[in-house]
Amino acid sequence: MQNFFISAAKTGPIVGAIALTALMAGPARASDAFTDGMTRAYAPYRVALFKTNSNSQTESIQAISQAQQSWNELRSQFGGKPPAPYDRDVKFGSSLEDVSKVYAKASEQIAANRLKDAHETLEAARDIMAELRQRNQVIVYSDHMNAYHAEMEEVLINGPKLLAEPNGLMQVTAMSGALDYLAKRLKQEVPLVVAQDAEFEALVKPVMQSVADLQTALFTQDLQKIKEAFGKIKPPYSRFFLKFG
Repeated sequence: MQNFFISAAKTGPIVGAIALTALMAGPARASDAFTDGMTRAYAPYRVALFKTNSNSQTESIQAISQAQQSWNELRSQFGGKPPAPYDRDVKFGSSLEDVSKVYAKASEQIAANRLKDAHETLEAARDIMAELRQRNQVIVYSDHMNAYHAEMEEVLINGPKLLAEPNGLMQVTAMSGALDYLAKRLKQEVPLVVAQDAEFEALVKPVMQSVADLQTALFTQDLQKIKEAFGKIKPPYSRFFLKFG
């Protein structure tokens, strides 16, 4: 399975289009204490995703422990009394509990050295958190990252298959346009605190360049160059996600 952080093969172009449309609408930024806390708790979660994908059990154990601790602190602070706009969400408490269950299951899998399974399990937490925000009309930078990632997986999983079909090259070229748009959104929608980070430009630039290189290869219609460009899409995103996702 060509998967790194989420199982986007299950999303397909329809969900990708929905995500694209939603982000184009430009809703208000997050500014409540819970969302800020969830954003902070997301950092150790990203590390846990990364470590379970790097075949290191010891580091994965440490990472999931930190993710659980951060999430438990968030639940302790807000689980009983969520702030607006979450205060009218009847599923708020169950969503927090669902994330805890995901972490608990992943922790068991890591302890059994089933890192691939743990990685797959952890992806569900990302979706639960995203759905929680979506229900309450809250958008954070991670949502733009997720939209890019979903389209990236669509391109990487289905792109090579389409190239073997009639008019497949044209279809992949069209898909690359959506990917290019979402890559540009990573710069357009970046919060000031992220934009001012010394590593931001150094990490986002290779992501955008990898998309530009794919489009250049597609325009040449050189299948070998296109395949090489496919292979260079995911690594820069992985580094960017670990720091800012």
